[in-house]
Amino acid sequence: MYQNRNRFQSFRGGHNRFSKPSNDGFSRNKFISRQKRPSLPNDPNLFIKQVSKNLSNEEYSPKNSFADLNLASILKSNINSKGFTAMTPIQDQAILPILEGRDLIGLAATGTGKTAAFLVPLIQLMYTNRNKRTLIITPTRELASQIRDDFKDFAYDMKLFATILVGGANINRQIRELKRDPNMVIATPGRLKDLIERKAIYLEDYTNIVLDEVDLMVDIGFINDIRYFTSLLPKDRQSLFFSATISPKVQKILQSFVNNPVTVSVKKQDTSENVDQNVVKIANGENKVDRLHDLLISKGFDKVIIFGRTKHSVEKLNKELFDRGFKVGAIHGNKKQGHRQRTLQSFKNNEIQILLATDVASRGLDIPNVTHVINYELPETYEDYIHRIGRTGRAGNRGIALTFIS
Repeated sequence: MYQNRNRFQSFRGGHNRFSKPSNDGFSRNKFISRQKRPSLPNDPNLFIKQVSKNLSNEEYSPKNSFADLNLASILKSNINSKGFTAMTPIQDQAILPILEGRDLIGLAATGTGKTAAFLVPLIQLMYTNRNKRTLIITPTRELASQIRDDFKDFAYDMKLFATILVGGANINRQIRELKRDPNMVIATPGRLKDLIERKAIYLEDYTNIVLDEVDLMVDIGFINDIRYFTSLLPKDRQSLFFSATISPKVQKILQSFVNNPVTVSVKKQDTSENVDQNVVKIANGENKVDRLHDLLISKGFDKVIIFGRTKHSVEKLNKELFDRGFKVGAIHGNKKQGHRQRTLQSFKNNEIQILLATDVASRGLDIPNVTHVINYELPETYEDYIHRIGRTGRAGNRGIALTFIS
């Protein structure tokens, strides 16, 4: 049994490490059967695909390099310390126009290096002109936190300060941080609207605006909020717009947001190309959790993300795996923001082996060296499935995705 118990859970029960309870209360609850029936077909052929042995990644030859850009020497040093060498296509094509003050439309998905594509030039602009203020609006708390962490790395020792405004965190503390006049604010729409209504933040103060993952913000119902924010922005601003796709709804936002923009379109990488995909068939009467247990103790399951459909089902599975002795943590909408950040950091640092999540974690998170993604419950759509399995097989590595099928 582990002596240092997972700090994200209170210990429940006295099972040995990786022991299977003889009387499985988890399965008696039948929490899976009570969930909404998935709209994604329960078709094994959708989830079976082997990586081609002849797969060859076309090398992109950037026209620019970080070393040759007109950047502050300290910023170049921070870029180098972060391990950035050759530019990705979005970085190569977007950084110079942003440095020139142009509005920009970036058609790029997560995993293409777009965060650095806008952070690096914006940090340079704020470093050389201390009157500039940047507002980044992004759909999820996790993505906001990741952008803030990247900002800290790129802006190290440059005397620039960023704060995040997200739900689930102390709003009074966020108001106090806004009074410090941060150079960069990274916000999710719900909390940003709340702080605008409290008159704690005035959007007309911001000269550089980034709308990130706009398609996702529209998908999850923030289109009216985005229109509202746009109406409050100063006319004299630099606007950067990033989205994987441009739907008619996104197009309406775009028209009122940018002025004479540069458009950079980067082909969305098919994340599944680097991921071996297969199914785990659960026979009638077979205990699903036991089958998962046997997989997790197998060789090679070193860093695993397991996806469920709902907060309730993820939390129940989290407690069950913890009781069986696994190093596990969970993130979902009922967890406080501080807890979610600590859990993600613990997973990144290999302090826990398994991260359980709802689809809140399937977009925007770049966690190195995830060996497996397990779809314990089917996602709503095939697009959600692609986003989930894209958490593995990143940065040229190969990954494995397994989907449980009844």
